[in-house]
Amino acid sequence: MKIAAVQAAPVFLDAGASTDKLIGLLREAASNGAELVAFPEVFLSGYPVWLRAPEVAHNDELLKIGHIAYLKSAISTDGPEVAAIAKEANDLGVAVCFGIVERSGSGGSVYASLVTVLPDKGVVNVHRKLKPTFHERLIWADGDGHGLQVHPWKDFKVGGLNCYENWQPLARQALYEQGEQLHIATWPGDLDVTQHITQFIAMEGRIYVMSVSGLLRSSDIPTTFPLRKYITEGRDVINDGGSMIAAPGGELIARPVVGEEVILYADIHVEHVMGAHLKLDPAGHYGRRDILSLKHNATRHD
Repeated sequence: MKIAAVQAAPVFLDAGASTDKLIGLLREAASNGAELVAFPEVFLSGYPVWLRAPEVAHNDELLKIGHIAYLKSAISTDGPEVAAIAKEANDLGVAVCFGIVERSGSGGSVYASLVTVLPDKGVVNVHRKLKPTFHERLIWADGDGHGLQVHPWKDFKVGGLNCYENWQPLARQALYEQGEQLHIATWPGDLDVTQHITQFIAMEGRIYVMSVSGLLRSSDIPTTFPLRKYITEGRDVINDGGSMIAAPGGELIARPVVGEEVILYADIHVEHVMGAHLKLDPAGHYGRRDILSLKHNATRHD
């Protein structure tokens, strides 16, 4: 199977325009033979980078400005944006995974969610990030275990996690125990965060890992966004990318790229996963459930 990791910037806080950009990049990847295409964390429609600015993080009035803009740009999984992407994926015969800012039922909270779409089946999974990281907790709600699912596509069983939850060993184990063979790790961007964990998961799980990272430059922040000056001051690149693809065992078969929009491709083979499990299967012959076991609550909470 040929896979593609799309490293690109969203159209910041514009869900409709970001959807159009995603569909264009999906078509490009499919035209180059990709059968599964992945996009970064919250590609629809941007990471809340203003939270990193101390002037904003400690100012309630500025936080409210960002929160209102973020709520307005959030989408629902049954909305037109996801429907358009699912239709395009079906027309192209390509599976697609992409991050969204998902509006909660209350309308006042949002999740960082990873959506998986399969041709002929539509949306098969929405994984809400289990625990937002550090400053993200000011704006993202806690997710649940319902989205810790693996789905078959072509010869592979595919799962994924958002950003720092890729560092959570029990979240990874929940996917290994479902037979995960291709792991999609989505990130807002930054090579210093993605490289070691990408290779480690490939080594630990004996699986393919596609880290797909966002890119954000000062030029991507609209001049009309009230918090722009706090984000862009003295910086040309805010999130630098760092997408890559690792083979079972940790070898990089698509090396990281920083600072530019790019689509990384790799041909992957399920037999390589099978062979790599000879010495280590963390959910099988190398597991000891009589000693160590995982309790997975798969209930959807709202």
